[in-house]
Parts: sequence; structure tokens; C-alpha cells
Amino acid sequence: MSIFKDGEQIKTGKSNTTTIMEFVLLGFSDIPNLRWILFGIFSLLYLTILMCNSIIILITIMDPILQIPMYFFLSNFSFLEICYVTVTIPRMLMDLCTQKGNISFLACAAQMCFVLMLGGTECLLLTVMAYDRYVAICNPLHYSVVMSHKFCTQLVTASWILTAPVVIGQTWQIFSLPFCGSNKINQFFCDIPPVLKLACGDTFVNEIAVYVVAVVFVMVPFMLIVVSYGKIISSILKLSSAKGRTKAFSTCSSHLIVVVLFYGTAGITYLQPTPNLSEGMGKLISLFYTILIPTLNPIVYTLKNKDIMLALRKLFTKLLP
Repeated sequence: MSIFKDGEQIKTGKSNTTTIMEFVLLGFSDIPNLRWILFGIFSLLYLTILMCNSIIILITIMDPILQIPMYFFLSNFSFLEICYVTVTIPRMLMDLCTQKGNISFLACAAQMCFVLMLGGTECLLLTVMAYDRYVAICNPLHYSVVMSHKFCTQLVTASWILTAPVVIGQTWQIFSLPFCGSNKINQFFCDIPPVLKLACGDTFVNEIAVYVVAVVFVMVPFMLIVVSYGKIISSILKLSSAKGRTKAFSTCSSHLIVVVLFYGTAGITYLQPTPNLSEGMGKLISLFYTILIPTLNPIVYTLKNKDIMLALRKLFTKLLP
């Protein structure tokens, strides 16, 4: 038996097979000349995400005008975005600095688990936010009764909890596979498609399981959002006042933009029984839904929302009189 400590593998003489003990995230190693430029760009994006989402959370807590369910959900969404990018970006920045993408088997599994869990929570939370807009526009007289603080808290709690057991089970299933070939993951984080490519043997069952879970946590929530917005648009078009229609559309447009961006990229990645994207394209799409879209989300929500802009002006007036 021979052990290779730095090679991230242990070779057993009996079966003449190699068991992977850790992976190597290749990340952007194919463009080493740009690593410091990428480090600067991603650091700036990460700080932007942290700052913008933290400000949204702060004003939704402090400003009395924003003490309604819509902004309660938005503050939870902002906190979720902070958690979501923190799982991937700091690790990627460290790899860009050191040019070493070594990640232990356990750390890789944990990163995948948290990315999937937070991604699934985002799908559910976006659905809850669509339901909130549906009740506000289609049933405004009963809005305060239906969307009580207790019910809103239950919806948010369910969004955070429901994905956990499914994702933990799926992650355990994937990392229970034998990995006996290459240990190089051509991605900047441990994502399902590139990890499954490294597994030995038949991964058909795992690919189907990934597809089924994606349908449940991506496609079903997306269809519920489509149904909600179908009814919302129908109700808005029935309004006699042009000003009322404009106001109703403006309260929904930000959420709708975020839904299209997030579900579009996540669906391309996971809603395929057999992932057939090229590695370069897969990496590019992953950049969109893990970094670029979380950067755009707070900007979209603030620029298109008069209440938030007013709350921001109040906050800056207090801080910078």
C-alpha cells in the first residue's frame, strides 16, 4: 500500500484503485495572468453585495414605513443573499491568491450542501414574495388579515427549513459514490455537475435524483410564481386608473426581474437529466447565479422602489447631516 499525502489520493495495492481524499478546484487557473484583476473584481462585487444587502436589512428594521410583509420578506431575502455568496466567494478569492485550489472531501461536501440549501431556500422565498404580491393586488381588503406577522414568519421559516433534509440527503448520496479517477473539479466551487463527472461507475440514479429535486425546488416554485403573476396581471389590467396600474406594476417589476434572472440560470444548470453544458459555459452560468445576480438584486430592488429610496435618504440624512 502506498500513500500520497500531497497528491490528495491514497492508492491501495490490493485493488489497484485510487481513492480521492481531496479535490482541486481549478477555478480560473486557465487564465493565470488575469488572477489579480479577477481578485479585484470579485472582491469589489462581494463588498457591494455585503454592503447593499446590509443596508436593506437595516432600513427595513429601522424605518416605520417599511414595517409591512413585503419588506419583511425582502430583508430575509437580503440576509439569504449574504449567506449565499459567502459560501463561495471568500473561498474563490483565497484560491485566486494562493493559486492552490485544494479542498478536502468534507469541505467540498459542506460547500455543495450549503450552496444547494441556500439556492433552494431562495427559490421558495421568491415564491413566498410572489404570493405576497398576489394577495396585496388581487385581495387588498383582506391583505392585513391574510398576511399576518405570524403567517409571514411561518412562511419564511418554512422556506429556510424545507430544503435542508432533502439537500443533506442528496449531498450524502453524491459523496457516497466512489471517486477513483481525476480529482480536478473544473469549477470555482463544488457544484453537482462537475463533481458527478469525477465519480466512478454509473451515476444515472444520482443524475435522475438531481433532476427530480430540481423539478421540486426550481420548476414547481417557478410555476407557482407564473400562476401568481398571471392572476396579478389580470387584476392590474382590470384597474380603471392608469396611475393605479403603473403603481401596481412597479411594486412587482423588481421581483419579476430577479425571478427571471435567477430561475433562468439555475434552470439551465440543474434541469437536465444529463448535464451536457461545456465546462466553460457551465462556469460562466455559475458566475451569473452565484455572484452577478446577487450583485444586481439589491440594486434592482432599491432603484425601482420609492419607499426604499425614501428610507435610504432618511438614513443618509441621519448619518451625514
